[in-house]
Amino acid sequence: MYDVIIVGGGLAGLVNAILLARSGFEVALFEKNSYPFHRVCGEYISNEVKPFLIRNGLFPTDLNPTEISKFKLTSTNGKQAELALEMGGFGVSRFAFDYFLFQQAQAAGATILQNHKVKDIKFVDNEFQISANRQDYRSKLVIGAYGKRSALDKSRKFMNKKSPYLGVKYHIKIDLPTEEIALHNFQNGYCGISQVENNTFNLCYLSHRNNLKNKSIDEMETTVLHKNQFLKSIWDNADFVFEKPKVINEISFEKKELVYDHILMCGDTAGMITPLCGNGMAMAIRSAKLLSDVILEEWNGGNFKRFQIEENYRMHWHQNFSSRLWTGRQIQKMFGSKWSSNLAVRLVNNEWLGNWVVSQTHGTEF
Repeated sequence: MYDVIIVGGGLAGLVNAILLARSGFEVALFEKNSYPFHRVCGEYISNEVKPFLIRNGLFPTDLNPTEISKFKLTSTNGKQAELALEMGGFGVSRFAFDYFLFQQAQAAGATILQNHKVKDIKFVDNEFQISANRQDYRSKLVIGAYGKRSALDKSRKFMNKKSPYLGVKYHIKIDLPTEEIALHNFQNGYCGISQVENNTFNLCYLSHRNNLKNKSIDEMETTVLHKNQFLKSIWDNADFVFEKPKVINEISFEKKELVYDHILMCGDTAGMITPLCGNGMAMAIRSAKLLSDVILEEWNGGNFKRFQIEENYRMHWHQNFSSRLWTGRQIQKMFGSKWSSNLAVRLVNNEWLGNWVVSQTHGTEF
């Protein structure tokens, strides 16, 4: 029996585990993989989360994250815009950062169950029953932080609408500006690239599945992505670190239930922000801070009112993210075609408009 069980050991799950365990909660976190491992992710974090991470000893200074201060955007036919990022951010791989947070969660006293895949979560008699690796566990609260989509989502509404997007990620070695995050458009998709630690760049792209029809990933990259001269140059000049890319299918940006059958959803499980210059990692960290704060405020030694936790979390989450998610979905419509991506380039070339657009998908420092 635990106070809180967290399903999923990404940024949202790990930050919740750290904050709650440090506050004296009996916490168990279930992760289906074993640390460290790679995730399909943009691996850029806006500096809105930096004060929080520093205050809590969670900023990965020893990993030497890259400082990022510039944004570059290119259209499908190679027009470009550059913008100084007022807030800026830093680049760090999920392989390294998640492992660092995993160590912090263990040090805080959280029980981390690696290679444990949760098969079922049931809410019965005001407590949760969790099944994983042929064992049963119980808890008073469950946090769903298992990512973009899972078999556990089978009853959630967004699963009824198939998503047309797949995500592909590489790590590469290449000579590019280290302070810059770039977003390159191609037909029905866009590719982000920025430096992480160890002089390595993360290259991660989102593509409509129609681009892959009757093609391998290599063929799609050659026939579709390389029509953007910047992307072709990257492929021609880069040394690819991975033997093969990391791929995830059916990435959904649809609205998701924040609380489902009393499970408190956090990070990408609650809702994904569409990439402009990448900010899903910051959103996951911030959502974990919001949720753990609500639980701490209402806990009262375990004599909490469940509906109060759920309603307060909904309120704080919508105050922080609803506008950003809506704006991100609108901005995404400007990517992936010649006409709209050229319009996006013109907008970003207007410094005031460009900064305003970026600000709409970022929060303030906390």
